[in-house]
Amino acid sequence: MSAPLIFITGASSGIGQALAARYAQAGWRLALVARRTEVLQAWVASQGLGSDRAAIFGADVADTEQIVAAGRRCIAECGLPDVVVACAGISVGMDTAVRGDLEVMRELFAINNIGLAATFHPFLAPMRERRRGTLVGVASVAAIRGLPGHGAYSASKAGVVAYCESLRVECRGSGVSVVTLLPGYVATPLTARNSYSMPFLMEPEAFAERAFRAIEAGTSYRVIPWPMGLLAKLLRLLPNRLYDRLLAGRGRKPRRD
Repeated sequence: MSAPLIFITGASSGIGQALAARYAQAGWRLALVARRTEVLQAWVASQGLGSDRAAIFGADVADTEQIVAAGRRCIAECGLPDVVVACAGISVGMDTAVRGDLEVMRELFAINNIGLAATFHPFLAPMRERRRGTLVGVASVAAIRGLPGHGAYSASKAGVVAYCESLRVECRGSGVSVVTLLPGYVATPLTARNSYSMPFLMEPEAFAERAFRAIEAGTSYRVIPWPMGLLAKLLRLLPNRLYDRLLAGRGRKPRRD
């Protein structure tokens, strides 16, 4: 029980699983959350992690009561984590002219925003009482400027950035730090269906290594990889007329079938 503990949502695949592997390599205990607990159990077994190194909690992040209950179970069964990573998220294209896509937008906000805040909720007060802990929100470079077909995703991730900034200021002086990570393109199931170019595409393990370093350093805001952050910032500086023209013919995120 002397090893530090990290709580990660969305740990059954993608960058959540890559982060879990990186922290396991560093000797941390893992508290892993996903809907697909059987996938998590198979992965934990494949890594040779016993029950003393990894605990699995089943929860749907879109369901506030489920994810809050998972956090409370973690505290009761494993102890208060040192780091909490709200990594669970979805990316689906939308068309505002399609009535059904408004429900897609509702789902994205339920997972990417409300689910993130609900992930942090059980841990914030006890971390403040302990005067130590780190809360990590995973946003996206899509938060920096809206992308065509990504209305719901870009808006939700911009919300993650603003929410984490608000929370960071609220936690100032409490001993609790808030880290905001903005991944660029990472080769995961979320990007597998993208038909457009993805500059600086990273493997999940490369992202996890850089994220690990940023979290350990207590960095408040980090775009990974940095060249993607530079590109996004340059696009932010473009006048709207030029930006609109540049992205007019860009491929769109696939909508749900």
